[in-house]
Amino acid sequence: MLEKIARLRDVLNEIIRGKEEVIDLLLIALAAEGSVLLHDVPGVGKTTLAKSLAASLNASFRRIQFTPDLLPTDIIGSAVYNPKDGELRFRKGPIFANIVLADEINRASPRTQSALLEAMSERQISADGTTYYLPSPFIVLATENPVEYQGTYSLPEAQLDRFAIQLILGYPDESAELNLLLDRLHSDPARDLHPILDCSEVVELQKQVRAVRMDKSIAGYILKLVAATRNDPRIALGGSPRAGLTLSRCAQASAFLEGREYVLADDVKKLAVPVLAHRLVLQNQAKYAGATGGSIVQELLKNLSVPR
Repeated sequence: MLEKIARLRDVLNEIIRGKEEVIDLLLIALAAEGSVLLHDVPGVGKTTLAKSLAASLNASFRRIQFTPDLLPTDIIGSAVYNPKDGELRFRKGPIFANIVLADEINRASPRTQSALLEAMSERQISADGTTYYLPSPFIVLATENPVEYQGTYSLPEAQLDRFAIQLILGYPDESAELNLLLDRLHSDPARDLHPILDCSEVVELQKQVRAVRMDKSIAGYILKLVAATRNDPRIALGGSPRAGLTLSRCAQASAFLEGREYVLADDVKKLAVPVLAHRLVLQNQAKYAGATGGSIVQELLKNLSVPR
């Protein structure tokens, strides 16, 4: 299993140059059964990374282009009249896939964005009084443009809390961008991808991650960190219990992908900012002072004693 994960990592690193840490976090989210929010300016490879991961897995894939006129029924599906028997039948929407790419998710209205809440949290959707279960594995890869850009809406806190990890790609360095330009002169490696893992292997990977051991002291370390976000005067809304559970599962995934059967405090430190920062709502005074969710989480980590 770890050999195939290593192959998948190498393939993604060939397509998105100079972003090894981002790709490692993406694979951690996959192993931890978590959805991912790719937040950055247009053109840095958010959609390419999401599509490349989907193409590397032998799983069903759907892309939803979020636009201001998109409706919730365009995502989850709707009842359609069948003239043969005069009955209404539910026609499933694109949410019924193993991997769903929600492209430019913050260009749709909050009403449409909320259509993903139940799916991301409970792996099911409800329509016309009936519950429909989503396939396994299920992961949402959402791309988001900064809110300063035209035609964007801020994602509500309830939806941000359902993303396990937020990734920020950023621009590649000069060497990586030069290699990118030279590689793309005659071909695009993203078009020649072949599946490396199938659905059953991903489900087995996620099952093995849940078996990774976590000492009580590490669990207490996670809870202290989450509690610190709730008690910091610069933060209006701190981490939820879901945030602690997600950080715990991602730490298990990090340990497993590094070949360990137990979680270390270093796993928690590595994942604290990607898992917690996007969930925090800062006080206006803190924003004006230049603080960010990531900088505050890093400061809180420094003030916590590390279990040994």
